Amino acid sequence: MSLEFWDIVVFVAYCALILGIGLYVSRDKGKEKTAEDYFLAGKSLPWWAIGASLIAANISAEQFIGMSGSGFAIGLAIASYEWMAAITLLLVGKFFLPIFINKGIYTIPEFVEKRYSTNLKTILAVFWIALFVFVNLTTVMYLGARAMDTVIGNGDGSLMMISIICLGLFAAAYSLYGGLSAVAWTDVVQVVLLVAGGLITTFIALGKVSPTGNVIDGFVHVFNTVPGKFSMILSKGEIITPDGKDAWWDLPGLSVLIGGMWVANIYYWGFNQYIIQRTLAAKSLQEAQKGIVFAAFLKLIIPLIVVVPGIVAFVMNADASGQLTTGTLDPSFLNKDGGVINDNAAPWLIRSFVPMGLKGLVLAALAAAIVSSLASMLNSTSTIFTMDIYRPYINKNATNKQIVTVGRLSGLVALIIAIFIAPSLGNLGQAFQFIQEYTGVVSPGILAVFLTGLFWKRATNSAAIWGVLASIPIALYFKVAPNGWSDSAIFVTIPFMNQMMITAVLSIVIILILSYIEGKGKVNEKGITFTSEFFKTSPAFNIGAFVIMIICAVLYAVFW
Repeated sequence: MSLEFWDIVVFVAYCALILGIGLYVSRDKGKEKTAEDYFLAGKSLPWWAIGASLIAANISAEQFIGMSGSGFAIGLAIASYEWMAAITLLLVGKFFLPIFINKGIYTIPEFVEKRYSTNLKTILAVFWIALFVFVNLTTVMYLGARAMDTVIGNGDGSLMMISIICLGLFAAAYSLYGGLSAVAWTDVVQVVLLVAGGLITTFIALGKVSPTGNVIDGFVHVFNTVPGKFSMILSKGEIITPDGKDAWWDLPGLSVLIGGMWVANIYYWGFNQYIIQRTLAAKSLQEAQKGIVFAAFLKLIIPLIVVVPGIVAFVMNADASGQLTTGTLDPSFLNKDGGVINDNAAPWLIRSFVPMGLKGLVLAALAAAIVSSLASMLNSTSTIFTMDIYRPYINKNATNKQIVTVGRLSGLVALIIAIFIAPSLGNLGQAFQFIQEYTGVVSPGILAVFLTGLFWKRATNSAAIWGVLASIPIALYFKVAPNGWSDSAIFVTIPFMNQMMITAVLSIVIILILSYIEGKGKVNEKGITFTSEFFKTSPAFNIGAFVIMIICAVLYAVFW
């Protein structure tokens, strides 16, 4: 369905506003941009900009499209990634940020160098650049373009390539020129748009599915039709997705609360450059921690925006008993092989039910989710390349002008590579689960390196390298079982979330043992020393954290 005149006006106004803000905050203020200006926004960000930017960087097509698809396939259980992220953010703010900000770092690999060695820093820097370019950037562009093709076009793929190029160039237009400052300040507007647009879609969808047209009645109707979709802790066989997969394999019961979910969330929120970078740009530690609390509050409402619409779309396409059939399912959800495209849930709702004018606003919200994440990823890719590869290895005496120029050029190269790769991703099914599972191959080992480095003074560099290298074959052991061997004495098949926890624990054990052998039990000279005073937080942080934990407890109690 094509856009109407007022939809186009609203969308163009959004584009002009974002570009205007990005270029305005990036303007020349009479002095040469320094590395701190470009990569850390001059360490001037207030708490509300930090919190908004954290969420804008986080909520991308992966969530807006992918998590709605998982809501369609699995239900509310996928919201654990959001609600547990709120708790994870509090842990990051209290225990990780004080160390990072005290060290005065630009990048996460830089912390690795200060705690371990330059060699390990370089290994991880190269890994993160590859991950950002070949996984994160490409996936966000692909999913975003597919959504645009479904909403604006007819979903046949004819707009895919032009959408990929336009989304990439739009993000680059202000982020490569202005650096983190442009990214963070435009994110304040982007997060308002994506929350507003997401809520509009949710409320319209609930009104459409309601017997009375009332939003509350719509939610009750959805709950009564598919009560199983509102179960947070899944039992084996409880939810079977439209493609015939047991959802327990994605979200294995209590492991969500006490297992591998912590590995995924702590890695993502604590040691992911494009997330943590905006907290490093705060005016102060206290300002960064307040921004973390603000972001945690926003995370609590994200499932209403990205998960509930997927459940509503499922109900709209199901029969009276809550079952999908070929007769009730909209044809746009079927691929050429007859399989169900779960990730079409959000684009289908927008295209089918959001009225003229509002559709332009919702499309702007979708674009905001995509573009803000792309801008953050481009900025962080260029930051790691410039500060961890270019400056130490290629030009140790680089001037500020050279550093900023290389930052812009490296971001542009990363974008071009991602644009060429993105169209080849094809149909990922549940994209959100796909990304989580394959990032989970490498995240446990990296998490082990950071946790031991932060909180165990005896951890050595050699042990950390062996620990992170060993984590890869450990993780792959669970994924490479030949057909028919998965239940043999040699190979086992367990949910990927359990795989992540086992891999992380074994990696930590390897680091602990090798460190003890190498260092003979002595404290490593690069070990971090701190007292309990180091982790003291303000009353505002403590009150906010307490309220967030209570809300999370209530949510799990209600939807258990």
